[in-house]
Amino acid sequence: MGKFVMRKTNTGFKFDLKAGNGEVIATSEVYNSEAACKNGIESVAKNAPIAAVENQTVEGYETEKHPKFEIYTDKAGEYRFRLKATNGQVIAVSEGYKAIAGCLNGVESVKKNAVDAAVVEE
Repeated sequence: MGKFVMRKTNTGFKFDLKAGNGEVIATSEVYNSEAACKNGIESVAKNAPIAAVENQTVEGYETEKHPKFEIYTDKAGEYRFRLKATNGQVIAVSEGYKAIAGCLNGVESVKKNAVDAAVVEE
């Protein structure tokens, strides 16, 4: 079972969604308050399970409605995803993956783990 690990940074609060094996599968932006960070966690838990997948690495890809996972390639040529809420805001991002299969597995892991993940503070 996954968990959201929330922590204070120098500039605010952020969270990581960790899978049952402890691997970080998604990370948030830095929020200016603990309450805003908790709202971000709630948004991921609510949106991830119902989010469509928009694979922007395929030519002529179909645009999906929000909420959605956008799969794209970064400057280093690695695959990444970002989860956008119903309002279009980015609420979680992934690490870089060498293969698209790994990135798609990451999306599935977020969908599965975010739903009933506990929230812990570091």
